[in-house]
Amino acid sequence: MRMQRLKAFTFELRPTGEQQRRMRRFAGSCRFVYNKALALQKERYERGEKKLGYAGLCKLLTEWRNSDETAWLADAPVHPLQQTLKDLERAYSNFFAKRADFPRFKKKGQRDSFRYPDPKQIKLDQGNSRIFLPKLGRLRYRNSRDVLGTVKNVTVSLSGGKWFVSIQTEREVEQPIPQGGAVGIDMGLARFATLSDGTFYAPLNSFKRHETRLRKAQQALSRKVKFSNNRKKAKARVQRIHSRIGNARRDFLHKTSTAISQNHAMVCIEDLQVRNMSRSAAGTTEQPGRNVRAKSGLNKSILDQGWFEFRRQLDYKLAWQGSWLVAVPPQNTSRTCPCCGHVSADNRQTQARFACVECGFEENAEVVGAINVLRAGHARFACEVSDAVGSPAAGTHRSDSGAAQCRP
Repeated sequence: MRMQRLKAFTFELRPTGEQQRRMRRFAGSCRFVYNKALALQKERYERGEKKLGYAGLCKLLTEWRNSDETAWLADAPVHPLQQTLKDLERAYSNFFAKRADFPRFKKKGQRDSFRYPDPKQIKLDQGNSRIFLPKLGRLRYRNSRDVLGTVKNVTVSLSGGKWFVSIQTEREVEQPIPQGGAVGIDMGLARFATLSDGTFYAPLNSFKRHETRLRKAQQALSRKVKFSNNRKKAKARVQRIHSRIGNARRDFLHKTSTAISQNHAMVCIEDLQVRNMSRSAAGTTEQPGRNVRAKSGLNKSILDQGWFEFRRQLDYKLAWQGSWLVAVPPQNTSRTCPCCGHVSADNRQTQARFACVECGFEENAEVVGAINVLRAGHARFACEVSDAVGSPAAGTHRSDSGAAQCRP
């Protein structure tokens, strides 16, 4: 049995000066079209009119490209501009489905990118490390690995002062067979991830490592005169530090999630609500919060771990291996004794030590949490599979909340 797999390959571009200027103009054109379309939709809403769909916005895009005021839009390729309108349509759909907040206007220098959706216009020459894109010509890129599959689309983006190209491909692969057994994972701060077999991964703390350097760079930026060349240089230094922090964190998460997904047929994790866990405790003027400084430091440490991104990577990597990801409620996972089942806050003597007050069982608290997560995952997986088998259309099943993912 074979299956289709979508995968993106990202490389750093090595454009000429003229190509860099064109890419900046193209990204600016896409940003302008997005903001102009969003402003138009908001005006129509305030007048009580129905919002325009993608087809209606494309007609307006043609008018904007032919207008004397915005004739410079014609210099940019039309397909990336149309993809920008599709992104806006998707943002509205996510808002009405309560999956995201209301669309916001884009700012210059933040996530500048544009996408080519037509593979017929894209020519990839891996042997010479070149890629041809409309109105940009042949661009060199750092060819660090082979691009596998058929090219579907290409996204060009600016990050940390460098241009990158992301090539999405589709290829047919054999249905994978899961390897290994089941494991539970307890997420934490002292230990990034503790497995139920006793293995643990130490945290990277990427932001904490660069915090002092970042603070000094931001202080230097605040002292520069606005719109001056020195301010641009200081801003670039801050961007490079942020880029280094993000790159180090992503590298750590990819290596950890790959090691776990390749060696286990089922992974059970806690269904952590990171947004709620890292919410500010400042409160309001009428009802100020307590321990605000301590909670702020805790929030910073939680966000530095990248728990949500780790779960996202585990999700698709386990799917590639034919394995399962099961998320269970995190309540009392570190307070329940795995021997006698007694639940009490007194069982966790310290942050690292677990000692059951009922039977006297002792173990590392995070290992105990991982064992309880594994047991809860087995129970939930059994329920999901039995529901899928008993349903009229038994087969691949995924819960609506994304808490469990089952594949035959």
